[in-house]
This record gives sequence, C-alpha cells and structure tokens, in this order.
Amino acid sequence: MISSFPRRRAFLAGALASALLVVTGCGGSDDSAPSTSGGAANNGAYPVTITHKYGSTTIKSAPKRVVTVGLTDQDSLLALGVVPVGTTEFLGNYPGAIGPWAQDKLGNAAKPEVLTSTDGPQYEKIAALKPDLILGLYSALTQEQYDTLSKIAPVVAQPKEYSDYGIPWQEETRTVGKVLGKSAQAEQLVSDVEARFAKAKADNPSFAGATALVATIYQGYFVYGSEDPRSRVLAELGFTLPGDLDQVIGNKYGANISAERTDLLNVKALVWLVKSEAEGRASLDADKLYSGLDVAKQKREVLVPDGTDYGSAMSFVSVLSLPYLLDKLVPQLAAAVDGNPATS
Repeated sequence: MISSFPRRRAFLAGALASALLVVTGCGGSDDSAPSTSGGAANNGAYPVTITHKYGSTTIKSAPKRVVTVGLTDQDSLLALGVVPVGTTEFLGNYPGAIGPWAQDKLGNAAKPEVLTSTDGPQYEKIAALKPDLILGLYSALTQEQYDTLSKIAPVVAQPKEYSDYGIPWQEETRTVGKVLGKSAQAEQLVSDVEARFAKAKADNPSFAGATALVATIYQGYFVYGSEDPRSRVLAELGFTLPGDLDQVIGNKYGANISAERTDLLNVKALVWLVKSEAEGRASLDADKLYSGLDVAKQKREVLVPDGTDYGSAMSFVSVLSLPYLLDKLVPQLAAAVDGNPATS
C-alpha cells in the first residue's frame, strides 16, 4: 500500500483511468432501510434536474441510497442528514472515508462502504450497493465512466463551469441540497461557514490583498491554481493569488513549476503541504534557490503536515471540514504576515 501523500496527489492529478466493464441490470431501491438520518426533505422539490459536464440528470424523488464517486461529496450529504451507502477513498486515513469533522453526523448509522478509484470507479461494487443516485461533484469523471455509471443509477457529474476537481464548496453544498430537496438547509449551511470567513477577514485586516499561494513538494514544486479548493480558501480570507499563476499552470487545478518560475513562491504567505514538518523544513532549507527567497528568509511560510487531521482538512475543503480548518490555519497565516520573522 502506498502512503496517503502520493495517493492523494495521484487522485488530484486526475488519474482516474477508464475501466471497460459491462454492468448488467440497474440499481434501484430494495427492502433495506434507507441510509438517512434526520432532516425531512422537501418532496415538493421533485422532480429536480441538475446540469453537469455531461448534460443533465433528472431526479424524480428524494434519494435514499447514495454512492459518492466525488472525493468530498459525502460531507455535504452528511451535513444535510443523509449517510451515503458508499464513498470513494481520498485521504486513506478514515473509516468510511468520514473525517473527524464529520463523525458526529453519522449518528448510529453504519459507516459507508469505501470504494477505490485508482483504476476508475469500481462499477461492480457500486452496482452491488444498489444506489438510487451516484454523486460525482468533486471528481474528474470521464464521459465513458459517466456513461457506464449511468447504467447503474442516475449520476450527477462534476459541473462543466469549472475544471475537474474544481467545484467550489458552496456550489457542492447547494447542489447536494437541490438533489436532496433541502435547498434552504443547504443555503443556511453555506451562510454559516461564509460568516466564519467574514469574521476571520475582519479580525485579520493584514490578509486583504496580501499575496498567497498553496504548494507542495511533489516531483519538485507543485502549485495549486485559482480553481483549486485550497487556493479558494486563501482567496476567501482576503488574500490574492499571484497574477500570472493560472497562465503558468494552464487550465488545470495545479501543476509543477520549473526552477525558472520559483519566483511564484515568493509571496506574502506560502502554505506548504508537506509529509511532515521536519521533512518539509529540511527539504526546503536544502534548496538554495528557494531558501534565498524573501518568503523563506522572513519565515512567511505555513507548513501543514499531510496525513494529519489538519492536513486532511486542508485538502478536503468542505462545508464540514472548513470550520475545523479555519480554527487552525488562520492563526498561522496571521503569524506568517505579521512582519516578524521571529514569530513561530
């Protein structure tokens, strides 16, 4: 088994490969109890049609057996009172693929069955779960994968307006709210988290307009673009991404940069996703090109250990993980931009 660090990078590199499997029969409801907990759906909301990258999907009634092939979609479901019957592994750290920030939403329900997608969706296992809906909002589903999954149950794929793995957490939450007939509840959840961002911005006026970036040490230096959820966290706190960032990485969520573009890293606050603080610090300090930048000399860095709950929340970026993340990240960002290199 490979570690969670390169595994999540592989997921985020869009390495979902097609698998040519023939799925016979369609999933549907059975006599088993639905995997739901709390919160009545607005049945007057149905039928509801959701548009996405591969067209549109009409949902005729409130889904009761949901499988998520989107890597973070389960949090919006849980926040709105529905426990999925199947989730897709992303971080590799948590039973049921349910992070610590979402555990209390499980109640007494059984943890979802965890699927993998290193070779594409596990069609046969998904079909065996008899879903009445498959969610792939935070995903990179291909047309072929979407078509095959649609033989099992209705599928809501990633939105066409954003790059793969690029759906904002607000839209992910609101879309799941529409799917469940709970749009008002979803809107309240979004408003509550946005209020947390607003307070953090108000409490830290030094964030406004300061340049910031999220990067990781992976095959050199890998930086995340404006459509990546991690970068959006910084933007929502008032920071500004480097002006030519997306021009450098293209229409992707992120990319490796050449040594000639290490200047992109020279921002007011630089968030590093690292395997461990010690290993990340040693690697960065050993690079003379990087350690010569002001961002390094003035210690304007935040090192987030990948594989910890903190690091997982930084990669998850959901309506449930964000409050947990902001409690830890905001004080560190404040220390990074305070102008005092001695601040830990």
